[in-house]
Amino acid sequence: MAASRSYVLLQKGEDPFHTSFEDLDGRTAFTMYSVDHMPNTLVQLRREAPWSQKHQGVMGPGAAFFYFGPAGTPGYLIYGNAPSQPMATTLRRKGSSASQYFTSRSGRLLKWKQLPNNRMECIDGKQVLAIYEAGHASRDYSALLTIHHAGLAVVTEILTTLMLSQMAVILQWRN
Repeated sequence: MAASRSYVLLQKGEDPFHTSFEDLDGRTAFTMYSVDHMPNTLVQLRREAPWSQKHQGVMGPGAAFFYFGPAGTPGYLIYGNAPSQPMATTLRRKGSSASQYFTSRSGRLLKWKQLPNNRMECIDGKQVLAIYEAGHASRDYSALLTIHHAGLAVVTEILTTLMLSQMAVILQWRN
């Protein structure tokens, strides 16, 4: 049954500004790289066609662009050709919750829930879309991302918000 399938991606490298995610067959699924640094940093997350064409259900934008402000301050995001959205409000907290909420391009409220042991779940209501497990640096990958079939429809948004969350920690943004 296709609906219960999960897809495992291995994060190669710990730097969210320059990393890639590969499937278990060694096929690159996403590439994150710096495009420009003048005058401000521009980073692109690109979904790779050879991977996405192998998986029915992959939808949404094929790329996200991270336009940073001066000295790494929050700038804005652009998915494909869509209008820009401020980085500062892309991931939000509710009250004292450690979870980070974001709204998908289709209007669904999703959240990254912090779990013990360097784990996070991306959740749509009560349905888990993806699980991120950091702390695998002793292996040939630094983290493991398991995407459930339902997450394929928003997979680029899942990766974008995951990387933005990690960038915010490195750049010491307060939210």
